[in-house]
Amino acid sequence: MKLYITPTSPYARMTRILIIEKQLEDRVDIIGAQTRVPASAYYGINPSGRVPYLVRDDGVGMEDSALICSYFDHLDGNPEFDLPAGDEIWEYKRLEALARSLLDGLSVWGRELSRPEEDRSPTIIAHERARSERMLDLWEKVVQHPLLLADLNMMQITLVCALQLEKLNPQFEWCAGHPNLCAWEIVLANRRSIAETVPPPMT
Repeated sequence: MKLYITPTSPYARMTRILIIEKQLEDRVDIIGAQTRVPASAYYGINPSGRVPYLVRDDGVGMEDSALICSYFDHLDGNPEFDLPAGDEIWEYKRLEALARSLLDGLSVWGRELSRPEEDRSPTIIAHERARSERMLDLWEKVVQHPLLLADLNMMQITLVCALQLEKLNPQFEWCAGHPNLCAWEIVLANRRSIAETVPPPMT
């Protein structure tokens, strides 16, 4: 299989974490994709130009991090990252949506900072900074939730990928003032799949 990524994409990172967790390193080739440039050859592989994008062994392509992660999880017939059973599913989905909201907002902020300085929108940056501050205060209150302390799950992966975007955005300084969340992130950061997929520092 071929997985197309960019090294700074947190969504692609989630799929790379699953590759390690499910021991698929020998089955998946990770390929850097050139995105957001005119006439990239990658657009002939994935017309949307987004990452991650998986080309399966049968040649069929799959876009979307959640879909690809679920596919990787089920390949061995022993899924470990499925949704919980019973009524707990709604609490899990609630928390996962909050984690995705933080990640999505930080991604918008990061994309804005990647533009030439004269093209950046101060309004968007201020909006996403304020959103992240509110979300971080919320996560500080709920980080001791049993689902955040349970075995690794996709909600936790989403949240840690969001928090570690600080490595790409020096303006996103979240640890100070959030001791519980910071302690939680430190524990997860030592897990091999998390440590080996940390985004490269901003140059």
